[in-house]
Amino acid sequence: MSKTYVNRGARLHKFWKSNFVLGVAIFVMLGVFTSARAEPLATLSQHTHYHGIAFNRAGSAALLLATHHGLFAVDKVGEATLVSEIQDYMGFSVDPSDALSYYGSGHPAEGGNSGVLRSRDGGATWNMISEGAGGPVDFHQMDVSLADPATIYGNYGALQVSHDGGHSWSVSGELPEKAITIATSSVSAGRLFVASEDGLFVSEDSGQGWVSAGFAGQVVSTVRTGSDGIIFVFVLGQGLMESKEDELGQWQPLSNAFGESIPLHMAIDSSTPLRLALTTHDQKVFLSENGGLDWHILGEVTP
Repeated sequence: MSKTYVNRGARLHKFWKSNFVLGVAIFVMLGVFTSARAEPLATLSQHTHYHGIAFNRAGSAALLLATHHGLFAVDKVGEATLVSEIQDYMGFSVDPSDALSYYGSGHPAEGGNSGVLRSRDGGATWNMISEGAGGPVDFHQMDVSLADPATIYGNYGALQVSHDGGHSWSVSGELPEKAITIATSSVSAGRLFVASEDGLFVSEDSGQGWVSAGFAGQVVSTVRTGSDGIIFVFVLGQGLMESKEDELGQWQPLSNAFGESIPLHMAIDSSTPLRLALTTHDQKVFLSENGGLDWHILGEVTP
């Protein structure tokens, strides 16, 4: 095995942020979570579908699920509580510079497109900060740069980019055909990955040009990068794999224990990078505690 993967445990690190504003916000979030009625993920999956997932970085919830019917906080046993029901979240992304900040896009309940939204209180309330280029936009693929949180990408007819935290946007290029998900790089704000029905692609110039990054002709259903330079992909028929951004092509197989479920959205815990979560096309939520080697369905009792 390559030395890249020998010291997997070394990727564990501490993450903390504590100040008065954050403490007040957590208190408010806890009030929101506990005042609403919780329901099991198995029930939630029967009347909505998932468009994004993130590890919750403040408060008691384990995960946040962006769905067709609002944003839900999910606890460690798989009970989901509505946080915000203002829209169908088609795009959803974490702000890596602020534990309470998220970006979104999609369809408000009253119809039309929502433009670019931002929440500064853990997803409880949202404000439109821009219509996007040629908007209001409805980003179905969206991601905030890990290398520069002021850089955000979104796809609405064409690939758009913002360099000022989502306030102004310009068209940057076109995504490869049959694109499924996008992921920013932790190395360069101009680097972007695309998982598609025809393989994995990478751009080094904010989407103006693309080259194959592997798995040509194969379905890559999701791609996700971590702040430590790790990149994950799921390849249909092969399973979940990982590599280093600077060692693309040296892929390490991890797991293909998802049955008939196809991973679509993936999250990495910023406080414990070996903790991963993903959603699948059939509305399951899988959780791994060891960097993707082993998985269990959240909310299901394991032997």
